[in-house]
Amino acid sequence: MKGQTLTRLKESASQTAGPYVHIGLTPNFCGITGVYPEDLGIRMVNEKTKGERITVKLRLIDGTGSVTKDALIEIWQADADGLYNSPDEPRGKADPNFTGWGRQPSDPETGVFTFETVKPGRVPFMDGRMQAPHISLWIAARGINIGLQSRLYFGDEEQANAEDPVLSRLEHPSRAATLIAQRDGNTYSLDIHLQGEKETVFFDV
Repeated sequence: MKGQTLTRLKESASQTAGPYVHIGLTPNFCGITGVYPEDLGIRMVNEKTKGERITVKLRLIDGTGSVTKDALIEIWQADADGLYNSPDEPRGKADPNFTGWGRQPSDPETGVFTFETVKPGRVPFMDGRMQAPHISLWIAARGINIGLQSRLYFGDEEQANAEDPVLSRLEHPSRAATLIAQRDGNTYSLDIHLQGEKETVFFDV
């Protein structure tokens, strides 16, 4: 039997995240109904969720200083007691009424991402030291080939931020300010700068 000749194809070129990111991940937001009752990650809390209720508002700023209005952000965080909603959480059982994960598109008019969540508790670093309360961010948008990883810390946690083992490892300590959200009532706000003088710290994870 004659052997089959295999044709090997070259690797496809990298592509940036275009409008399809919303069609695939937030179809209801795009007006594509009937896929999910509501977009996954849109709701993190319910009436039984423990902890301090907060609103997190984010904006994504491009290199020209303009607000990016067609991006998507996912967040991960611990619950109010510092436990992750994961089967790999070794320290106890997380709040069953808190997802620990959220996904939001930006408002097409303002470019603001809004998450209704709870303020997270402190979690241990790899060496056992306690980290400051924080939220992990994953950012996808046009012009970004691989999702960007960052964090949000809380401006009213000065002592915990000063002790945080991740913030203390930044090569330029002054850049820690790019990760710290400021509080107004129950709302924490943070601008994420992709480029420029105020460029946000991104992590290679």
